[in-house]
Amino acid sequence: MARARSPSRDKAFELWKESNGKRLLKDIAAELNVTDTQVRKWKNQDKWDEQLKGNVTIVKRNVTKKSNTPKKSGGQAGNRGNPNPKHKFPNHNNLATKHGLFSKFLHEEQIEIIKVMSDLDIADQIWFQIEIKFSAIVRMQKIMWVNDDTDHLKEESGSSWADGGGSESYKVSFAYERYESYIKAQARAMAEYRNLVKQFLDLAHDEDERRLKLEQMRLGIEKTKAEIDNMNDDENDAPIEIVIKRKGERS
Repeated sequence: MARARSPSRDKAFELWKESNGKRLLKDIAAELNVTDTQVRKWKNQDKWDEQLKGNVTIVKRNVTKKSNTPKKSGGQAGNRGNPNPKHKFPNHNNLATKHGLFSKFLHEEQIEIIKVMSDLDIADQIWFQIEIKFSAIVRMQKIMWVNDDTDHLKEESGSSWADGGGSESYKVSFAYERYESYIKAQARAMAEYRNLVKQFLDLAHDEDERRLKLEQMRLGIEKTKAEIDNMNDDENDAPIEIVIKRKGERS
């Protein structure tokens, strides 16, 4: 049996339509006591934008029609049909069995996460990745910071001791090595971040309030990049001077 259509679904569209599409979805969600995600899903599935423009005139509803006319089985009279049709309807019981593999091979925490994500659309999932990537970029700035060209790290990597004495070995990470590693890691992280942002903007609606948050994140990224550039500016470094002399000349 088809699940009954929520009356809030049509009410949400009416509230949005009355504002000529200018009302924020989060305000509609708050008025109807539903989640922002649910309202965005209704808007996408019911094509509110097209309805507002007049391109959609019929809205499908989950209504089951009943008929007293007995249903005939099979095709036309004299047509035995194809015993091995090329396209068959999926066996949902069999599909349920296949998806039951989740409980067999996945960890309980993974299964719980999948259940929680069932209410998230693709845009929500990408936004979640954007927040994780942005926080990682900012955190990386703190962890991998290099103060100057003498900011080396020295760590004990092993030791060997006997009756006559012993020795210790150390691993040294020079400042330029740490800085080079940081630059490469930061470049990869920023490229992934920009790709996620592009995907989100392609899916999100124009009035999505998260677009404003993206602008704030962009400013934070630019600030981080400026701090990286400043690390290269050393007031005590003199410019490199190249002197070309003729053969036989003395300095």
